[in-house]
Formats: sequence, structure tokens, C-alpha cells
Amino acid sequence: MHHHFRDLLPGPDYRTRAGIAERDAYSHADRMLATPRGQAFVAAYNKRLAQPFVGVTCDGDALPDLYTLEDNGAPVEAMVEAARNLLRVCSDAERAKVRFAIDAPNWRMWSNPELYVNRYGLRMDELEPPLREAILAMMRASLSPRGFHKARSCMWMNEFLGQLVGGPRVLNQYSYNFSLFGEPSPAEPWGWQLHGHHLALNCLVIGKHLLISPTFMGAEPNVIDEGPHAGLTIFDGEELSGLRFMQSLPTEQRDRAQIYAQMYDPAMPPGRFHPADQRHLGGAFHDNRVIPYEGVRGAELAKDHRDELLELCSRFIEYLPESVLSARMRGIERHLDDTHFCWIGLYGDDDPFYFRIQSPVIMCEFDHHSGVFLTNREPAKCHIHTIVRAPNGHDYGKDLLREHYRNVHGVGDSGREK
Repeated sequence: MHHHFRDLLPGPDYRTRAGIAERDAYSHADRMLATPRGQAFVAAYNKRLAQPFVGVTCDGDALPDLYTLEDNGAPVEAMVEAARNLLRVCSDAERAKVRFAIDAPNWRMWSNPELYVNRYGLRMDELEPPLREAILAMMRASLSPRGFHKARSCMWMNEFLGQLVGGPRVLNQYSYNFSLFGEPSPAEPWGWQLHGHHLALNCLVIGKHLLISPTFMGAEPNVIDEGPHAGLTIFDGEELSGLRFMQSLPTEQRDRAQIYAQMYDPAMPPGRFHPADQRHLGGAFHDNRVIPYEGVRGAELAKDHRDELLELCSRFIEYLPESVLSARMRGIERHLDDTHFCWIGLYGDDDPFYFRIQSPVIMCEFDHHSGVFLTNREPAKCHIHTIVRAPNGHDYGKDLLREHYRNVHGVGDSGREK
């Protein structure tokens, strides 16, 4: 149902709120790691992390030659300047902590819960303001203005949540880790990663080609109703466009798009629902997940629905700078016939839902979640998670890194994949 989050605020003894005021990010995570459930989660993540990278696929085999190192208008000059300034602001110790090799395994170690488990890079809430500002400037140089505002909105909403539950040392606008990969350069590969509660961005640039994938953006609640950011909402575009698209499909196509009628459906096979990811399939540590196509296929859709599906994709990747977004959308459109749309839940205006758009070159997921810090045991529209991945080996630009080292440096595939 469409709850107002104020109706779902926890009391001081609620399971995720009790004692949070006394904890910082470290003790909060250590408390979880001391439980069998927490240990099982981390063990499962580490097991998947140990697998060689393949990428998200529909059948286990990554399709070759889907992406190229074309000039897509990457703002590389501004990015290099921001990165070099960031390194200048760092102390020697901070510089040593923030820097990683371009093929470091840390690329794949991002996660989106508030639990501070993977402790690498620089944690923003431990930094002096000039370095924090330099990290924000790095983000601003790499993202579209709308995308930078969206990322900051996730961070502001995390701070708002911390205020609501009285846990500002665990949940604040700077409880995120930043890492720099490779040597900032106008020609050679390098990039950065930011990850923390409800926000993860993986950004790689090679010359004039920019890729940002995988990404995670979320919020609980998805609106701020007091303080300096009062009136801020997030994910309206994805939510409303997705719902209108589903509602406007012809009955027969809508019935095929709806793969499960209930958010926790008894017909779901084991493992389809995950306690942390819920209905998401492309979450953290699922870099190699096999996700078969489901629902209706782009080739079946009328022209107006094909156009709407493309527009819906663009809302998920609006964080890309304008020319990069245009190039990415051209690639998505080339595979529109093989783009699939599926839905879980009902599709009335007040119903919570999940949907996925999936093609050889993009996968977007939208999910209404049950409460973690809010008290709703059923999914509600005030807790939203979104994920974008680039299937078939393109996450983190892994395939482009191989191509670059092969074409520019004459280096084979071995040794570049971790």
C-alpha cells in the first residue's frame, strides 16, 4: 500500500533502532558480523567474489563484441583535473589508502547496506571538509548535473534516515567509501568507486569513453519532509513511468509481463526472493548471475510502447553526462527487439511493485521494499531500490579493459581479470 513513512517510524526499542545511538559504523557492523545470519551473508558474498568475472548473462555465456571503445564524449579533461586535485588534497596516508590498481579486486567489493563490512578506500565521514569536497567534485565532474543531484539526494536521504532513527554515526550523508583506480590520465584507463548505504557508483574512463556500471541507488524513506532538504523526493520518474507503461500495455502483453502477482509469491522458486535483495537479481556480489529473460519482448510492442520503454531506460541512466547518455541510448535502441520487460506485484496506482528491463546491453531493476528501519513488514512505496547493470561482461568496463590492453599495449587477456 501507499504508506506515508511517518506512519511507519519505529519506536526506540524496534529491532533495527534499539541501541543505534550508542554505535558507530564499526560497532554497528561488528554486531551484525557476530550473528550466524550475518556470517552466512558475508560467506555467501565472499564465495561469489572468488569466482572469476563473467558478467550478468541470460544463460551463463557472455555474448562477445557488444560494446566498443568509441569516443562517447566523456568529460575526461574535467575528470582528470578533479582526480589530480583530489590526490593533492590527500595526505600521504590518505593517498595510500585511496589508490588501487586498475584491475584490483576491490571493484567488485561494493555493497549497499549500511553495514560497514568491506573497509577499503577513504570513508568520507572520517575526512576533513576539503577532501570531502574534492570527492564531491570528482563525482560532479563525472556525472550529469541531474545525476550528481540524484546521488547527493541518496546521501541526504541517508542522513535524514539517521536523524529519524537517532543513529547519525551509522547513517549520515558522508557514510560512504571512495576509492580511485589506476592513474588519472587523458588516455589510459582509470576510474573511481563510491559505495555505502543506498548508493554505489562504479565509474571507468578510457580516453574519451566513459562507463558507469554497475550502479545502485535507493532511499528509505524516499521523501524528506523537514529540514534544509524538505520537499525532496527521489525515483518518481522510474516509478511513475514504469507503472504507466505497465498499465498501458494491452491485456495479453500485460498478463505475460506480470510473472508473479504477489510481491512474496508462493509460486516463486527457491532463491527467487532474497532476505536482503528482496526481488532484485543484480545486487551486490551478483556480478556473474544468470538471469533468464522474462516477460514481454520489445519486438512484440507497438511503436508507442517501444518509445516508452526507451524513455524508461533513459530515466535509470540519467546520471550519465549528456553525450555519454546519447551514445548509451543508441546502443540500447539497437537491441530494442531483444529487450524484455517483466513485472512482479499488482499494478494499481497504490500497489507496490517490482519491474525489470533486460537486454543484451542493459539491465534495470526497480523494487519497492519492506522496511529495514521503517516498520512495514510488507513492501511499501516509501522504500525504493534501483539497480543498473551492463550485462555480458561490461560491468566495471571489464571487456573494454581487455580490448584496450590488447589493442593499445599488445597484452593478452590473462592477468587483467580479477
